[in-house]
Amino acid sequence: METVDEVDAPQVRQCPGCGATVSVNPRFVSWCAACDWNVDPGAPEPDRGRLAAFRRRLAGRYGQQLAEEIERSGREAGRTGPDRSTVLAFGVSLLVHSVTGGLLLAAGLLIIGGWHTGILPVLGVVLLAVVAVLLPRPGRLPRHAPVLYRADAPRLFELIDEVAAAVGTTGVHAVVVDTAYNAGVNTYGIRNRRVMCLGAGLWEVLSPQERVALLGHELGHFANGDVRSSFLTHGALRTLAHWYSLLVPHPLGSLLDLCVNTLVFLPRWAVYGLFLLLDGLTMRASQRAEYQADAGAARAGSTAAAVTLLDRLLIGDAVEAHLRRESIAAARADSGHGAREAIERDLWERLAARIGSIPETEYERRRRVSARRGHSVDDTHPPTHLRRRCLAAADPQPARVVCDASRAQSIGAELAPARARLARTLIRYSAD
Repeated sequence: METVDEVDAPQVRQCPGCGATVSVNPRFVSWCAACDWNVDPGAPEPDRGRLAAFRRRLAGRYGQQLAEEIERSGREAGRTGPDRSTVLAFGVSLLVHSVTGGLLLAAGLLIIGGWHTGILPVLGVVLLAVVAVLLPRPGRLPRHAPVLYRADAPRLFELIDEVAAAVGTTGVHAVVVDTAYNAGVNTYGIRNRRVMCLGAGLWEVLSPQERVALLGHELGHFANGDVRSSFLTHGALRTLAHWYSLLVPHPLGSLLDLCVNTLVFLPRWAVYGLFLLLDGLTMRASQRAEYQADAGAARAGSTAAAVTLLDRLLIGDAVEAHLRRESIAAARADSGHGAREAIERDLWERLAARIGSIPETEYERRRRVSARRGHSVDDTHPPTHLRRRCLAAADPQPARVVCDASRAQSIGAELAPARARLARTLIRYSAD
């Protein structure tokens, strides 16, 4: 955890726990590698709600089971046919969508068959509005982030195509660049075109080969498939979440509120139980998909790059803290735009330099904290330390796709307009 901006000369002290020598750097937590004294001085992660806590526990349990299976077999988490849980998940998803279809049919009957009654068509229109909310729909490209197509960044798309071929799939139709410390793939439009989202907060702190590994991981999701991301299952989970939100009890203000809350009590908990069931049925397949995607990262960018990529996932808070400091500095700058423009101009270079100065001892501390807390990217991913352990235990793989300095520079030039726009948005939005 970073505490100040300046890097002081490293000093040493004696560990109060075991007496070993401990390096002291005011930028980072002082801790003992011998006895783990002060390795995790921060408060535990806050409880993010009952459902999120349940999903994180489930992810940790399945992640541990799959990691042990992979290590016992001595090979990657290979492709497998649909298991019983996956078949049941598709069955539950069809049941959910059939209810939505039934509501659509009922709405049509009320509007057409009850037209002469006056009130039934009104109920039908209400049902249509509910169905419109519940129906699964294709994804859309974001409106407030740069979107790149092949003509905008040919060298970037060329790299994506090479990585896609290395992991056994095809490339994408669009790339969205935002400020997040994250990356992902999805589909958009009724033709299910592929889109990759690259967060500049993550992309800018990676080495060229780690970026190849990142692309390999994300494209690996297309190559291996993920039942949770399928249109059928993802739509069912989204529909159940909408049902649950619609059935939230009203604050008690009258007898009518009490009656409504009583009527929706059992349906609400039935929906909640169905959501947990579908979530649990798809979790193991989703966990396996992450291990398979990690294997794709190793094939494309090398095992070494895939392992260090996972280490980078542990420093997201340092990236966010640096960007906040930059925003504060811009807000405190003089009223002219010169100071802000100077901050915006080299924002990503300063971020890369700052993160590049983090020593290996800090990464090791964060790895140990990760294992203690069960850190994962979110509450559907396997714990990060288990993913790293599986990659490190597998046979090392060389890079099938190499991103040399010249190639990285060309891609950087293609991304320059998007980087400038994101820096301007990040600094000026936060400062204003």
